[in-house]
Amino acid sequence: MSSETSVTFDRLKAFIQEAMIKLGLPAQDAATVAALMATADLQGSDGHGVSRLPQYARRIRAGGVNVRPDIRVVHDHPGTAVLHGDNGMGHLVMKRAAEIAIDKARTTGIAWVNSQYSNHAGPASLYASMPLAHDMIGLYFAVGNANHLPPWGGLDMLLSTNPIAAAIPAGDERPIVLDMATTVAAYGKVKTKALRGETMPEGWMIDREGKPLTDPKRADEGMLLPLGGMEAGYKGYGLAMIIGLLAGTLGGAAMGRDVIDFNHDDDSVTNTGQAIAAINIAAFGDIATFKRSVDALVRDFRSSRRMPGVERISVPGERSAEMREKRAHGGIPLAPALLQGLDRVAEELGMAKLR
Repeated sequence: MSSETSVTFDRLKAFIQEAMIKLGLPAQDAATVAALMATADLQGSDGHGVSRLPQYARRIRAGGVNVRPDIRVVHDHPGTAVLHGDNGMGHLVMKRAAEIAIDKARTTGIAWVNSQYSNHAGPASLYASMPLAHDMIGLYFAVGNANHLPPWGGLDMLLSTNPIAAAIPAGDERPIVLDMATTVAAYGKVKTKALRGETMPEGWMIDREGKPLTDPKRADEGMLLPLGGMEAGYKGYGLAMIIGLLAGTLGGAAMGRDVIDFNHDDDSVTNTGQAIAAINIAAFGDIATFKRSVDALVRDFRSSRRMPGVERISVPGERSAEMREKRAHGGIPLAPALLQGLDRVAEELGMAKLR
């Protein structure tokens, strides 16, 4: 496998922004999308950052995404709202949804916003983390953009990876940020393995006969395993279903058979559903006291006794934070196959190549 090429965060963001402008997004919207996509790569969410640009560009050119959406609230109550994304880029829709939830939670204590007619928006943690700056807890749920998971024991693909994320502020410690799919591995990780020419570990996917599938280029022939794997996958299946109902069905978005596989369909409206909640810590007590308690808990976990061979106990979000620091200084690595795809996008749009 050829060696990877590293680019700076600013260079990557500028490249994505220029591409989005060339594709027809207004300058400010292009800047918003580019910043969120590049941040995904910066924190190590490689399956949800610039690797998605060729697909986004293809769908935009095919008319599958509205580059100038009228994003608007269609149902509004003191603590809740439903946001119509008008088939715009999911990053724009969910940033707006997070802002609405944060604003409402200042008054109501807890606010919940669903989106309908949105699109893929990148890693869940980006949006769950937005309330942190306002001393709030963030929760995020989404219906994935393609079904790769059948009901437990079935063969029909009726569920997706349906991610969940939670972000909880701390004091001197880093925030606790959990971002996980309801499958053993997110499908974005499968795509990343394919781009890097790597095989998948056994336990990520199985074929329709229940045998391990490790070639990511054959992913369409198999199915993702739910959390719990072959032994307790009914737990991941149940969680995926509940998240889909909350993020999709509740807000009038696609779920089950209605989900459009945006990997193979470039022009259909996906009606992607997502939901975000903001919880105002001040509504439950003193903010500083809460943060000190989180700090103490994190330190207890980190300093707790370890099993033989375990060098470190981490809490959710630590590794992503360390990846951000590492890549901010050393650059963001891009696989050769991904660079080739980005080169083609640049050529099609009349831009300078990223390299």
